[in-house]
Parts: sequence; structure tokens; C-alpha cells
Amino acid sequence: MTDLNTLTLPDLYTDLARTGFVRRLLELARDEDLGLPRPGRKPLDGDVTSAAGIEPSVAGAADLAVRQQGTIAGLAIIPDLLEVFGTAARWTPHAEDGERVAAATCLGRLDGPLAEILSVERTLLNIVARLSGVATRTAEFVAKLDGLPTRLLDTRKTTPGMRVLEKYAVRCGGGFCHRIGLHDALLIKDNHIAGIPPDRLAAVVHAAINRAREAAAKNSSGGEGAESGGLRFAEVEVDSLDQLRALLASGGAGADIILLDNMSAAMLREAVRLRNESGNNVLLEASGGVRLDTVRALAETGVDRISVGGLTHQAVSIDLGLDVV
Repeated sequence: MTDLNTLTLPDLYTDLARTGFVRRLLELARDEDLGLPRPGRKPLDGDVTSAAGIEPSVAGAADLAVRQQGTIAGLAIIPDLLEVFGTAARWTPHAEDGERVAAATCLGRLDGPLAEILSVERTLLNIVARLSGVATRTAEFVAKLDGLPTRLLDTRKTTPGMRVLEKYAVRCGGGFCHRIGLHDALLIKDNHIAGIPPDRLAAVVHAAINRAREAAAKNSSGGEGAESGGLRFAEVEVDSLDQLRALLASGGAGADIILLDNMSAAMLREAVRLRNESGNNVLLEASGGVRLDTVRALAETGVDRISVGGLTHQAVSIDLGLDVV
């Protein structure tokens, strides 16, 4: 199975787009703006304003400009967007995803039939502005971890329909991808083990991980990606040090990662000490309520990973414009 976090950004986009989710999102966005497809009507005929006001033969160009500094994500989507919309407009990039840019930077130019450029304008801006907002927020968190080995990861707290793109944007901002969904990695959360006492926890977790890996092995009969089977990793969430001790006493119960949920910095330091003294090589991940002003202190406890839902669900779109020239 492909490790998404080892891929270059272009290869990552290609891998994620291969799922088909990007095209489905773009088709939905097209139909929201231009109306549902009807027999005998081209998609761009749905832009009644451009059709009434601009002759199809009129050519033009427009620059995609950023109005504020930030980290860019989403430029890779533009060729697919133009193809889905069925436009003859051409895209020439002047920047790359993952690049930090100043205000007033031109990210690229569209040229071709002016009416068609205007028909794709809003969808293009919506997607690139949203993804660049995620990348910019991620880069702010990554900067707080400068000099530390701790990895910053996203979560499943994403906009429905935009998950693969928002996870791509996190990578553009310097973060790392957690699991894509419920299908590609095992994460036993508190609700899965609610009511199980610490003295039984390791056995329950070990059995669940073994079952999941056996099932994944049966499904991995070739092909690429999570849909062909295999698990990216097995992880279990704990919210007490007693639960952690129980798992460590059993060698980690087969987990690759133990998620330390909503623990204070003092508890995280103790968790790291317990892990190190146990001799286990299981990774420790902190999560829950992580903020920009607390993330470095949490990383300094020695945890290996920090996952932050706010990279996506608290991101604000950056200010972009498409200016006809």
C-alpha cells in the first residue's frame, strides 16, 4: 500500500485523484453553478450571464492573484477542473502548490474564450482559496514545531466531499496525512472500548488488531491503495495512563501507535517516560484540543505525533481573485 507521506506533492495529488473523489466533487460543483445536465445542452450553456453578454468568439485572459500572504494549495486541481467544465481555456501556472507567497502574487493565468473563463471563475476560486486556507493554517502549526522531530497530522474532521483535497492541502502546508477514512487504517477509539477495564484492555485490543490484519491480508490481492486491502497502521486511543500501562505491559497489544487523548503536557511527559522505560517502539500520538499556542509545549513532551482537527475544520479561506487582463 502506498505511503501517502512519502510521495511528492504531484504524485500525492495523482494518487488521491485516482480515487475518483476529485472528479465527483468537480462535477457536483459544476452542476451547482451551471445547472444539471440536459440532453442537447453543453455544460457551459448554463452560465446565462456570460452567454447573454459575451460573444463566444471573444478571447481573453485572467490572472489568478492572491490578496494576502499564505501557503498555496489547489493549483494541481485546475487542469482537471477545466476538463470537467468542458472549457477550451488554458491554464499556465506561475507558482506551485506548497509555495509560500506574498500578497499580490500572480499564481497563474487562464486564457481562452472569455465567457468560458468567467464560467469557471467561482468554482476555481472557491477550491483554491479553501485549500490554500488549510495549507496556510497547517504551515502556521508546522512553524511552531521548528527544530522538533514531532510530526503534525490531520484528522477526519474534514469538509464532506473534500477530504482527499483537504488532506492534500495539509501536505502542501508541511503537515502529514493520518488515515484517509475508516477503510485504510485501524483506529480503536474510546467508544469502541468503552466499559472495558484496563486489565482486559490489552487482550481485547490485540484480538481486534489481529482480526483486522487478517481481513486486510485476505483483501490485498493486488492493485494499489487502500481499496485493494492492507492496513496503513493499527492504532488505539487511550484517555488514561492506566490504559497506557496495560497496553505497554503487553508489548503494545499489536498496535503501531497509541493515541493519547486530551492529556495534559504533564501526562504526556509521563506517557513518554512509561513508553521509553517499557522498551516498546510503539509511537505515541497526542490529540484533543490542540491549539496554535499549545502545540509546541505538547511536542516538547517527546510525543512522536500530534494530530490536529483544527488544521481543516478551523481553517479560513485565503483571499484570491481572478482578474481579467
